[in-house]
Amino acid sequence: MRHQVVDARGTRIHCVEEGSGPLVLFVHGFPESWYSWRHQLPAVAAAGFRAVAIDVRGYGRSSAPLEIGAYGMLQHVNDNLGVVERLTGRGSPAIIVGHDWGAPIAAHSALLRPDIFTAVALLSVPYSPPGGRRPTDAFAEIGRLAGPDEEFYINYFQEPGRAEREIEIDVRSWLLGCYIASSADGEASTPAEKTAITVARGKMMRDRFPTPDRLPAWLTENDLDFYVEEFERTGFRGALNRYRNVDRDWQDLQPWRGAPLRVPSLFIAGEQDSPTQWGGRAIARFPDTLPGLRGSHILPGCGHWVQQERADEANRLLVNWLKTL
Repeated sequence: MRHQVVDARGTRIHCVEEGSGPLVLFVHGFPESWYSWRHQLPAVAAAGFRAVAIDVRGYGRSSAPLEIGAYGMLQHVNDNLGVVERLTGRGSPAIIVGHDWGAPIAAHSALLRPDIFTAVALLSVPYSPPGGRRPTDAFAEIGRLAGPDEEFYINYFQEPGRAEREIEIDVRSWLLGCYIASSADGEASTPAEKTAITVARGKMMRDRFPTPDRLPAWLTENDLDFYVEEFERTGFRGALNRYRNVDRDWQDLQPWRGAPLRVPSLFIAGEQDSPTQWGGRAIARFPDTLPGLRGSHILPGCGHWVQQERADEANRLLVNWLKTL
């Protein structure tokens, strides 16, 4: 794997790449890294593509601006365009793949610039067009439905410093708890009323994380060490600032309200993943919102970290789709 830091329209973006051929750009989610695509880079490269995974702004060796507003969706789309320009030359097309927060970043990259991002694969988070309801209002309702003293995790993340304080008590235990809680291992063993997607008022998110006696098969000690070292160096402010722009994104994207994503697309998610469950209505609308959809796959017994929990299956689906483009 080749590492480089590129100037993406004024933003420093760390890229890790393997292979040659048509560009496939991988965009990770929270709390992750380019490293979350470690299983996909060699597989996609072997299939004849130039596979490139980035550290999203706020992560790893990429730029981490101080201002909350620097993490809006339009800025992330601009970063992706800058990376493609640097790696391929201005105007060259690319395929984009995103997981978790990377999925809406990838989707909006293709929505706003289908001339550059000519196909999109979404993992975990289904595409939903920019809508008419303020996101934090919708998320607050999810919290209320869970109980009178429950707060949806995205609303919990809104106050600067709040989540940072609880995470930095012990970065390793928080990351491990987060990864397990959202995996098939955690989702299968955690009662619905104890789910970590909501936080009891006055409590911390980590209070509902499971405490495993061993790592799951998909996560090694070396993998966990890598993530811990990254976040102990960078902190979490930049990563969490992505969540603090959901209402700004809603305003910025109103010109595309209700717009379908027409480029060829692919969706892969875990059956036991929370976004699969609360995103059921978005998935049901795919015939209208993703008219270019060439495959929608819900993997049985899989949690949130699709490309890590089920690397071989995700690679097969992704490579087979890439070969149809």
